[in-house]
Amino acid sequence: MVLEPVTQIAPAKINLALHVTRRREDGFHDLESLVVFADVADELEAVPDHQDSLSIVGPFAKGLGAGPNNLVSRAVAAFRVRWPDAVPTGLAMRLTKNLPVAAGIGGGSADAAAALRLMVSQSSHPIPVPELSDLAAGLGADVPACLVSAPLLARGVGELLEPLPQFPALHIVLVNPMVPLATADVFRRLRAHDNYPLPALPSPLTRPVQIGIWLAETRNDLQPPAVKLVPVIGEIVDYLASAQGCMLARMSGSGATVFGLFGSSGQAHQAAQMMREQNPEHWVAAAPLLVPGA
Repeated sequence: MVLEPVTQIAPAKINLALHVTRRREDGFHDLESLVVFADVADELEAVPDHQDSLSIVGPFAKGLGAGPNNLVSRAVAAFRVRWPDAVPTGLAMRLTKNLPVAAGIGGGSADAAAALRLMVSQSSHPIPVPELSDLAAGLGADVPACLVSAPLLARGVGELLEPLPQFPALHIVLVNPMVPLATADVFRRLRAHDNYPLPALPSPLTRPVQIGIWLAETRNDLQPPAVKLVPVIGEIVDYLASAQGCMLARMSGSGATVFGLFGSSGQAHQAAQMMREQNPEHWVAAAPLLVPGA
């Protein structure tokens, strides 16, 4: 008998705005960020097996280890420690890595969140959401947000989440110059650690023009130090901003992926084609945002 695999997607996470508001005594930083997710994703499949295992395929599989230090393996192991009887069989997992690594769009955090959702789907009893979120936070600052994979405000080090019940239907273009950028290196070059917080979001948030006006008052505090480390990021921002219909071009997270925000699918795909022609060696994707009710 051939068993049908259980599948979870791991959507790309984009920080539309990211303000660094405080450096904490533990060395971490408090942040405020508007986070959205795009319909471009890694994919995690699993079938029952005698023990847990992980294989990695896809365009960005090269160089990723599938051992116990992989975030997917760590998520599964942590779930089994916390709920040892929830999933009685082992799982043979296959991760299709479609998103670039160390790119500021979730990546490993999204994969870990997908692994946790997959374990919940196979659990013999309900898993309390607050406890799952606490476990996710122990795996990485972005994992709790990636568990939600819907528009939200994130605060603290990423563990304080406010899902947004409404968000306008928008399209996004993602461009990565294929230069890995370590988050720690970006933070080391950050000059100001006590910037002002995000402005209040309009309510109800239903129209693209609202988010465009709001974003004009925000920034990504990690973009300037990232551009100093990888100057091509700034070039991509400027070029993407010139595309017809682009509401905003900005770096996501700690980079090096840049996004452009568009009101229509046609404009986004036209801009993506322009970016591919300009820099064929870059990774480029165009997709709708995952929004409530879509």
